[in-house]
Amino acid sequence: MRLQIFDVEHGACSLLTADNNARLMVDFGHNAATTWKPGTYLRQQGIQQLEMLAITNHDEDHASASADLFDNVRVSWLLRNKSVSGTGIKTLKTEEGMGPGIERLVREIDTYTSEPTAASPEPMFQGLERQVFYNEYPTFDDENNLSMVLFLKCHGFGVMFTGDLEKAGFQRLLQREPFQQALLATNVYIASHHGRENGCCPDLTQYVRNVFYVVIFDKGYMYDTQQTLPFYQQIAKGGPFRGANRTVLTTRIDGRIGFHFSPGSWGPY
Repeated sequence: MRLQIFDVEHGACSLLTADNNARLMVDFGHNAATTWKPGTYLRQQGIQQLEMLAITNHDEDHASASADLFDNVRVSWLLRNKSVSGTGIKTLKTEEGMGPGIERLVREIDTYTSEPTAASPEPMFQGLERQVFYNEYPTFDDENNLSMVLFLKCHGFGVMFTGDLEKAGFQRLLQREPFQQALLATNVYIASHHGRENGCCPDLTQYVRNVFYVVIFDKGYMYDTQQTLPFYQQIAKGGPFRGANRTVLTTRIDGRIGFHFSPGSWGPY
């Protein structure tokens, strides 16, 4: 099993390929500088189907390549915060407006399976377990705190995607024991909101005891609030990565990042 984390600047896009070659893509941003887009990439690799597509946040940077993706590959399942309907997304976007990526996603939402049926059973990912956590709309009415947290257990090793969740959203989820347990089992933590300060929640530190690597999607320091490396360095144990011992990996410095998982072993590449 392998997890590819793509360099999509201040966006997000990852691809998990399970042992049976079932594929789960998490977010679908693109790289404007290199013109890399996920749908085109999949086609070039001879991949015509995603068994599951997950969207962690309804901001444009998480879905900017939606047209390229939906036009190039078939998506069987869509995993998302189900408390936010397509109409709800439009309401959330009333103030700032929808970009073309989110607009296309809204049009597609109701056409994809999100619950198992006899005709469309849940996809099988060999060696993988997953959990999702999210706050419900309208308890929260901002896109960031409505982010879906996706926890993947890959042959027993934990990877957590946090979307753009902010402190208030984390604190609400921390009231749930299953979320606490998922954090305790996390070994790779994908930092919220591209490593920005509003995605740092000090209350997490008592639970992220087994994190070895923190991964940040970024493209250079665009905001003062990105200066959060000390926070993430203190919660990660660190380990070998491309000839050095590292705690925090970033797409800005490291480009595309990968992890492999097998029974009894895992690591980055």
